[in-house]
Formats: sequence, structure tokens, C-alpha cells
Amino acid sequence: MEWYLILAVIGVGFMAGFINTLAGSGSLLTLPMLMFLGLPANVANGTNRIAILLQNVVGVGSFRQQKVLPVRMSLWLALPAVIGSLVGAQIAIELNEQVMEHVIGGLLIIMFFLILYKPAQWVKGQAGHVRAKPTTLQFIIFFLVGIYGGFIQAGVGLFLLAGLVLGAGVDLVRANAMKLLIVLIYTPFALAVFFINDQVNWQIGLILALGNMLGALVASRFAVSWGAKYVRYILLAVIFGAALKLLDVFQLIADLL
Repeated sequence: MEWYLILAVIGVGFMAGFINTLAGSGSLLTLPMLMFLGLPANVANGTNRIAILLQNVVGVGSFRQQKVLPVRMSLWLALPAVIGSLVGAQIAIELNEQVMEHVIGGLLIIMFFLILYKPAQWVKGQAGHVRAKPTTLQFIIFFLVGIYGGFIQAGVGLFLLAGLVLGAGVDLVRANAMKLLIVLIYTPFALAVFFINDQVNWQIGLILALGNMLGALVASRFAVSWGAKYVRYILLAVIFGAALKLLDVFQLIADLL
């Protein structure tokens, strides 16, 4: 691979790692880049998991060092997500994801207005209502999110945040930390499914991972120093942009021009 392409992949990875750590949907940047390099969509989907895995190793380590990561609750919620990710990764091997992307885009628009409607819940959480173990409903929610994460990854962080903030009563900074740990735990299982089916390019994946790891390190420091209030603004911007991308609005505008 030419040196300028390596730099471009690292640069896109940095932006994706930063966005993934503070919100989610960074894969909406990396997947097109990987396909631009000539990888088939399914191979790009599998290769992207390498960067996600290593990015979250860095992010989780940083959040834990800053003492904002509730490990026990995260591990409980990771269990149904792991099971769901295996189901989703198996579906991803053959299924075309365009219809699902449009559905997810519509859901993100709904989430955008939910964040506007109840901003305090996203910033302060509900500390008094956080449980040591998840409820049955939370298990179901995170199983479904795991299916989506195993399927395509792009946007899964946003739905994990919604489940953690609205379903588990966690504030946005801790929710981001927990989100990274949950994704870190289920990603190896999804990656294994893609690897077994020869849908992973390790060379490109490791180059991309370098950028993702740097972005995660920077973003995790910003998340704690800025606080949930400012992270919420970034989350709103990311959700809005991701929804427009998944609903093909950008492509529609380009076609009209």
C-alpha cells in the first residue's frame, strides 16, 4: 500500500476512534474507506472489527484509569450482547444491510429528539436507580443491540448509549466507558466469525487500528475533562449526521446537484 494511503487510513481511523469513544457511528467513516481501497463490503465489515477491538482496548484502559468505568454492571450487560453479536455476525455473512440501514437511520432521528427532550437524564443520569445487575428487559435490549453490532457495527455505540442512559440510568460519560467495554467483550466473537469465513484483511485492519487507538486515547481524556454536558452536544451532532448518512440524504443531495 502506498504511503499516502496508509496516512489516509490512519487519519480516518483517528476520526472514527474519536467519534466512537465519545458517541458512536465512526464506522460510517471507516467502512467506505475500506471499500475505497478495494475490499468487498463483507471483508470491509470484518476488517473493521480489528480496529474496533484495539480501539476499545485503549479506550477502556483510559476510562478505567480515570475511574469512571463501572466494570461489574458492564460485564453483566456484555453477556447478552455477546450472544447477540454471534447471531448478527452470522447474518452479516450473507444479508444485504441496506434496508436495515434505513430503519436504523429512522430510529436515530427519534433518538435525536429524545436527547433534546430530556437533556438532564443524559447529563446527570439516575444514580439512585442504577442496579447492580441488569433487569430482564435490559438483557433483551442488549441482546438486540448485540445482534446489530455483530451485523454491521456502524451505529451500535449510539444504541448502547441509549440503553445505558435511558435503560440503566447511567450518565453519559460513564455510559461511554461502559459502551466501550461491552463492545470490547463481544467484538472478538464477531471477529472470529468473519475470520473463519475468510472475510478479514489483517494488514489493512492493523493500519486502521493504529488511527482508531490514537483517536480513542484522545477522546477518552476529553470525555472526562469536558464532562457529560459537552459530550451530549457531540452526541447530538453525530446522531444527526449518522441518520442522514444511513437514510442516503447526502447521496440524494449529491444527485440533485
